[in-house]
Amino acid sequence: MDVMRVSGIHMHYYAVCKRKMWLFDRGITMEHEHDRVLEGKVLHEYAYRHLEVKEILIDNAFKIDAIDGEHVREVKLSSKMTYADFLQMLFYLYQLDLRGLKKKGLISYTKERKTEEVILDEANKKRVKAAIADAIKVLDESSPPPVIKRTYCKRCAYYAFCHAGEVNGE
Repeated sequence: MDVMRVSGIHMHYYAVCKRKMWLFDRGITMEHEHDRVLEGKVLHEYAYRHLEVKEILIDNAFKIDAIDGEHVREVKLSSKMTYADFLQMLFYLYQLDLRGLKKKGLISYTKERKTEEVILDEANKKRVKAAIADAIKVLDESSPPPVIKRTYCKRCAYYAFCHAGEVNGE
């Protein structure tokens, strides 16, 4: 299994929408002017100001927000995509574990002012390995997965792309 084929953002998109992950992987990106993405970039600029090293690139393969002692830190605007955030953190912890670094994860949700701890135990290791394997299968497909309408689609940067052929927004 080529675990280097996927990144943390792939895992996040995998949990949110496999079609979005497939499009992103092909270089079809819609986020550059999307309000929520810009809001997240500003948040990342100001997060963890007390830490000297932030936005850490590991082996030119993936980037984590910060390491603070025994924890990998991630900051998110809100907890609306909790499972996607969790899976992304598991991916980072798993990748570090493969490199001999044992860490725990902390995901901070700024709007709710709460932090969730993530631990890479054996069950979570199996979960992330299965997600990586399935993500690779999706990415190996020659065409994107079909559109699946979800409640949050209208807030997605890819919404217009995925729903361009619809009449009257139906």
